Amino acid sequence: MRKIIVLSMVTLDGVMQAPGGPDEDTSGGFKYGGWTAPFADEVSNKVMLKQMESADLLLGRKTYEIFASYWPKHADSWPGINDVTKYVMSKTMKSSPWQNSIFLKSLADIKKLKNSKGSDIKVWGSGKLIQLLLKNDLVDELWLNVYPLTLGKGKKLFDGGAIPAAFTLLESTVTPSGLIMSHYKRAGKVKTGTVVD
Repeated sequence: MRKIIVLSMVTLDGVMQAPGGPDEDTSGGFKYGGWTAPFADEVSNKVMLKQMESADLLLGRKTYEIFASYWPKHADSWPGINDVTKYVMSKTMKSSPWQNSIFLKSLADIKKLKNSKGSDIKVWGSGKLIQLLLKNDLVDELWLNVYPLTLGKGKKLFDGGAIPAAFTLLESTVTPSGLIMSHYKRAGKVKTGTVVD
């Protein structure tokens, strides 16, 4: 069985839309594209390189289109990006010139992929896809990069809700600019109790 690892850049209020640049995703009139740029530093870059270590990718259609228009021409910045398999969840796309792209149509396809042999599978961006995975308990690990700002509007990581689930912190880094980069592993069901004085 392969692990599905979700990697997401989010604000304190959970916005994940267009972290990489002003024109990345302006849908809904979003005006803050590129909100992660002011927080880049040597510490965050080191952790990002670890997060970008080679693994197959599972992407939603919109994120895939953004990646396919950028990464084939900038592969030096993400070694292996062109060589790994890109699995794309889409009901409309069936092919792409970007090498090693395979198109999935359903949750059943994702479950079959997860149960196959191969490398870990990383999910970047892809908000609706992440929500589908969370609702169906298919996320094994989360890498959440939480940036110290609020944006109010924009696509949010947990907009569609998620099943109750517990996670264990595996590692975390706090950068000089206040970015918190945390790696969590799925840890069973939510436990409850009473807090006693």
